[in-house]
Amino acid sequence: MASTAELDAQSPYHRIGGLAVLRQITNRFYDLMEQEPEFAELRAMHGADLAPMRDSLASFLAGWSGGPRDWSLANPGKCMGSVHAPFAITAVTARQWVTAMRRAIADVAPQDTEMADAFATVMERMALGMARG
Repeated sequence: MASTAELDAQSPYHRIGGLAVLRQITNRFYDLMEQEPEFAELRAMHGADLAPMRDSLASFLAGWSGGPRDWSLANPGKCMGSVHAPFAITAVTARQWVTAMRRAIADVAPQDTEMADAFATVMERMALGMARG
């Protein structure tokens, strides 16, 4: 039987590279959103200052992938669906999100490529599932 430490080491959080890599992915994602015209509609849905979003997304991804649950503790009763409910997420903006996230993951290039691919696929399903128009 595997120990807790062995199971933790196998979690998506640890396999992707932990908070440091999730922060790199998140920062690259928001950099792409700010810099690339192809993500203009997605960028327009966000406030002027993306710093809070950078911290929030990295923290959410950490807990969601099996790491520290700081985001959930700071946002009791909330999930990504409820947080994004007020936004008019279309198929176009959801696809922009997916494209930017996949590029961010590829640019950061986590060492565990199998986990990086799985992570990108699950993120894509989640983002496309939020589209409502």
